[in-house]
Amino acid sequence: MKPLYIFFLVCLSMQSFGQQTPFEKSQKQATATYPEVIAYYKALAAAHPQAKLITYGLTDFGEPLHLLVLSKDKTFDPALIRKQDKRVLLINNGIHPGEPEGIDASMMLARDLLKGNKLPANAVICIIPLYNIDGSHNRTSTSRANQNGPLAYGFRGNSRNLDLNRDFIKTDSKNSASFQQIFNTWSPEVFVDTHTSNGSDYQYTMTLIPTQKDKLNQVLSTYLTGQMVPSLYKEMAAKGYELIPYINSVEETPDAGITGFLEPARFSTGYAALHNSIGFMPETHMLKAFDKRVDATYKLLQTYIEVVSRDAKQIGLNKQKADAQVAAQTTFPLEWKLKKDVYDSIKFKGYTAKQKASAVSGKDRLYYDRSAPYEKYIKQWNNFEPSVSVQKPVAYVIPKAWSRVVELLKLNGVKVQQLSADSKLDLEMYYIKDYKTAPAPYEGHYIHSAVQVIPVKQSMQFYKGDYLVYVNQPQNRYIVETLEPQGTDSFFNWNFFDSILGQKEHYSAYVFEDTAAQLLKDDPGLKKLLEQEKAKNPDLAKSAAAQLQFVYKNSAYYEKTHLRYPVGRLLEPLKVSNN
Repeated sequence: MKPLYIFFLVCLSMQSFGQQTPFEKSQKQATATYPEVIAYYKALAAAHPQAKLITYGLTDFGEPLHLLVLSKDKTFDPALIRKQDKRVLLINNGIHPGEPEGIDASMMLARDLLKGNKLPANAVICIIPLYNIDGSHNRTSTSRANQNGPLAYGFRGNSRNLDLNRDFIKTDSKNSASFQQIFNTWSPEVFVDTHTSNGSDYQYTMTLIPTQKDKLNQVLSTYLTGQMVPSLYKEMAAKGYELIPYINSVEETPDAGITGFLEPARFSTGYAALHNSIGFMPETHMLKAFDKRVDATYKLLQTYIEVVSRDAKQIGLNKQKADAQVAAQTTFPLEWKLKKDVYDSIKFKGYTAKQKASAVSGKDRLYYDRSAPYEKYIKQWNNFEPSVSVQKPVAYVIPKAWSRVVELLKLNGVKVQQLSADSKLDLEMYYIKDYKTAPAPYEGHYIHSAVQVIPVKQSMQFYKGDYLVYVNQPQNRYIVETLEPQGTDSFFNWNFFDSILGQKEHYSAYVFEDTAAQLLKDDPGLKKLLEQEKAKNPDLAKSAAAQLQFVYKNSAYYEKTHLRYPVGRLLEPLKVSNN
């Protein structure tokens, strides 16, 4: 069916049925398709001047990424909205199209806000109708094997089989680049990414993952934990849906306790935290009826709007303070670990976990007995501390050859400068001492981890057009966490710099034997170093090839670029020629 024809049908339907969504017209059993979603929003925007549907770049599927903006005073310029001191709430739906509650809830919520003249005066609501357009077209009723409805839904992977909720740093998809354009154009103070859970069974319809409090800027974290989250819990309970933290169980069932979710920057909410935006990932429970899941999502999104409007002034001031603090921050955590000796207790409403014989294998299997509900306190471990930190440099220097890195920095609002003349700079350079690489691909990458570096001060030649990135910006967390190799989601760990890990030149042993002998004769220091290493390392002492390699690696013949991370760290302010 042609999109224009669907648009015409939806317009007629909206007139005849009071702007009913496909979800409502299906007796709350079906989720809208992508053509239905976009046609619905086009008609809604055409009928209401307080709504505007905007496109931002393409997706891997070839369709543009849409953004619906709801503005009470019809202001749709993000720069002017910031001048008016209004808050921006960004809602993202369908990053996993098999988890579609947010898609349908947002359609109804946008309609109801517009028809009821209920838009807040001090906040603008931005809705990405359906992010993973590709996956939404791969529509079945079976890919989410554990999920209770809807009748049919999309697939987790996009058309390149990427999980888009792992793509916010590496940006392999066009979807991610277009999303980042939206995010950095509108600079939302609060971000919500709607999902559906997997895992254990319990009584709650809605679980909640806020940005991990210890990773968030302290000003934002204090507000999040002290005011915002308690308000969400209180208001949702009043609306008929008690909230519980996302059930990240320590063991197979929640009875032994749960841990907080530590989202790295590859996830949407981890990415938002790099920009001092408070992020949320609401997860409805997969086994609850689809209509209840949509209703819970609708009411939660409604509650976000109420809280953001109520606290608009404070949220804005908090964001300003956080941006200023991050711009001046000197120490940045790169890795985190759970504090296992610190926990609290939370009231939990679950179902009793039991065992019975499997009809498949005949062996014992887990099941939850819904006829045996319980309410009790369980442990929650939700405190994290830095395990690796780094002192920021004055600036990073990036050779222009690494253009993809610079493109992503710019996409994220990072200000860069270029050298206007060839310049020799005294820098700290990293040599990669050790790292581990995943044995199988993860989201198209053999991702690195456990990186160890050796910092070495060197005088390096840079050239006109190479980039200077000063670390005095509100985007400092994005800058540091992507450019420091030890960062969990650094560009290095995502294989952007793998070419430096391969040696380009070597030697023919029978020729270099004579060269090495002359080197040892001419350089007593090198000879002493070799003898010291042989005394410490019996394997080296036994191997002629290893000794020859040792001499080579400690001579001028060994290439200085091997294992040298190409991004330099400027530790002292310098007057260099740049524009």
